[in-house]
Amino acid sequence: MRPVSRQRAGRSAAGVALALGGSAIGVLAWSRLAGRHRQPLPLALPGRHERIDTRRAGVISLYSSTEAKGVPLLLIHSINAAANAYEVRPLYLHLRSRRPVYALELPGFGFSERSRRRYTPRLMVEAIHAAVDTIRQRHGAIAVDALALSLSASFLARASLERSDAYRSLALISPTGFDKQLSGEGPPDGHRGRDWLLDLLDRPPFGRPLFDALASRPSMRFFLQKTFGSSEIDEGLMAYDHISAHQPGAEHAPYCFIAGHLFPTDTTRLYERLRLPVWMIHGERGDFVDYRHVPLVAGRSNWRIETLPTGAFPHFERPGTVTAAYEAFLASITRSPGD
Repeated sequence: MRPVSRQRAGRSAAGVALALGGSAIGVLAWSRLAGRHRQPLPLALPGRHERIDTRRAGVISLYSSTEAKGVPLLLIHSINAAANAYEVRPLYLHLRSRRPVYALELPGFGFSERSRRRYTPRLMVEAIHAAVDTIRQRHGAIAVDALALSLSASFLARASLERSDAYRSLALISPTGFDKQLSGEGPPDGHRGRDWLLDLLDRPPFGRPLFDALASRPSMRFFLQKTFGSSEIDEGLMAYDHISAHQPGAEHAPYCFIAGHLFPTDTTRLYERLRLPVWMIHGERGDFVDYRHVPLVAGRSNWRIETLPTGAFPHFERPGTVTAAYEAFLASITRSPGD
């Protein structure tokens, strides 16, 4: 009986190997045929668009609309598999008639450089520094207001702590880092990256095909529904995200995100150190509703915290409510000479 068992085991192992090999070949073929990695990416926002070559962050993408007068505002999208400036579109469209507005695309996303490299919080902070330097050079070195979504809120917090004179106020929409899993008082300027996982994921020939599967329409819809906490997602965002995620090099930054390299180790400590006026708003629906550590800052005079019965992107669901609340916050802080 033993030789028969070994024979069957050998056949089973061979069958599994053939199935895996066939699946791998299928994924590669599907990626080449369906990935459409060279589909033109339209601009996410109206106004001026430029790509700026920076010394520490590579080439970054910056949108702007500067016809109105006032304190410049910088908007920063979140971090996910398909992040880009479209995520701040409702805010950009509303506020550009009231003040100069800029929208940064962080390294690895949108029209910014998408080379294969380590994407870390430090790289993102350097990109924010470069964008703010550019904005201030164009507006008489005035301190800017800045707003960031989700995980990027921690990058903005660190950037403002390093150059506090460059900022008048901060706004954080659904900021990561007040929850149980990603709050942190670990080593300063560190990250949670696992190099072995990144090396496993971001490796040819299967790195790109696997990412194409992750960034398929069904998968992206699933994750957007978790973000919105509802099946009622923004279809314009969904369509743009899909195109953006199928550009050459689109997999590199998301793989760093998945492997943990973009998650700071000291987020809680960053928020606690903020002394600038801070406006924070978040939703109460979906997968991103753990704000158990908010009491650490909620009682401070420089923080204003609001909630809405929405998902993690309240500015898409209730744009008028969000912009009105943000403008009320801005009106309440000390006005600068250029206001």
